[in-house]
Amino acid sequence: MSTTNKSNFFVRWFLSEKPTGATVSDLNLSFNPQITLQKFKRYTITKKDVLHYSFLGSIMLFVFITNPAPWALKILFYLFLSTLFILPITSQFFWNALPILTWLALYFTSSYFPAEKRPKITVKVLPAVETILYGDDLSDILATTTNTFCDILAWLPYGIFHFGAPFVVAAILFLFGPPTILRGYAFAFGYLNLFGVIMQNVFPAAPPWYKNLYNLQAAHYGMHGSPGGLARIDKLFGINLYSSGFENSSVIFGAFPSLHSGCATMEALFFSYCFPKLKPLFIFYVCWLWWCTMYLTHHYFVDLMAGSVLAYTIFQYTKYTHLPVVDTNLFCRWSYSSIEHYDIAKNNPLNADSNDIESVPLANLDTNFDLNGLRESSRSPSIFDVPYTSNSSSTSNTSLNEFSDEFRIASPRLGKISRYE
Repeated sequence: MSTTNKSNFFVRWFLSEKPTGATVSDLNLSFNPQITLQKFKRYTITKKDVLHYSFLGSIMLFVFITNPAPWALKILFYLFLSTLFILPITSQFFWNALPILTWLALYFTSSYFPAEKRPKITVKVLPAVETILYGDDLSDILATTTNTFCDILAWLPYGIFHFGAPFVVAAILFLFGPPTILRGYAFAFGYLNLFGVIMQNVFPAAPPWYKNLYNLQAAHYGMHGSPGGLARIDKLFGINLYSSGFENSSVIFGAFPSLHSGCATMEALFFSYCFPKLKPLFIFYVCWLWWCTMYLTHHYFVDLMAGSVLAYTIFQYTKYTHLPVVDTNLFCRWSYSSIEHYDIAKNNPLNADSNDIESVPLANLDTNFDLNGLRESSRSPSIFDVPYTSNSSSTSNTSLNEFSDEFRIASPRLGKISRYE
């Protein structure tokens, strides 16, 4: 396809949807750093910004000091990042990707932490919790019987889709989601993995493959990792990709929480947010990956639950503080003429609404009325309200029909004439 045809295709499918005069979907293609500096001067810093950048900055400083790379190389790398943050064409992406960059920096530095300063590796906690909560080791049950078909079925999402899905999800959200949703995705995805790696370093735990290889023997940081069931994929295709990769992983004892589960859940949540009609498909993908991680002996089920809960928590925070409101009637980002965000105070069901009668304070109501009188006036008449009449001979021949006609009343509940006989 020629360049002209590609341009016509893009205009016909995407830019043709753009409302006249709308600018919310436009990108800044300038290389002038003065534009970024002017934005800094106009920007009002909030408490959330202080916490956000202080937290990420402290981790980046920690990585800068801890990473054993040459100081000159580290300085050049940080200067390169600073350049990307200043140029408008790149800053609109890299400022929002700062949580992801921080996670990657911490992850690849984790293997250089001194073993004597790291927490003790737990081997028995996860299988014990698994048995207590679910009655048995689910990973051990699923991995008991293996075959080539199941190996490939488990390898696809765990060894292929997991590494490419974040880029595919980001591209789809950028094209078909509302403007600025990619910022929210980078924020949520970055913090999910950053918190996950911090937890894995603070609470190092052995995965199921360790129990299969070493039973419940004490683990130490000098051990190499294992590809688990992915070793069968290496053998099947005659490669050494997963064996070498997992043996030299930066976080070998990072079973809890499962970031495979967390990433899949985060991707499913964002896709369900933008494309709610396809939610069953995304749920199926998460369940598929859960099965894969246990079948390949990389995670216990409790690890998967922890990863999904962490992803859901971060997504909910991001949804109400960063994400734009999705209009499912619009086709792509260029279809939006404006951006709306959730108003937490307005959508809080606990907040009082002056137009809601149930929210009217009782002090404003007139409560000076006689309850006895109210009950007396609202009491339905009965036959016992009839004046007493003596049983004389002159009245003994009075027919019941005449009596009932005299005391015919309207039923207040049925809205029709009733007789008391």
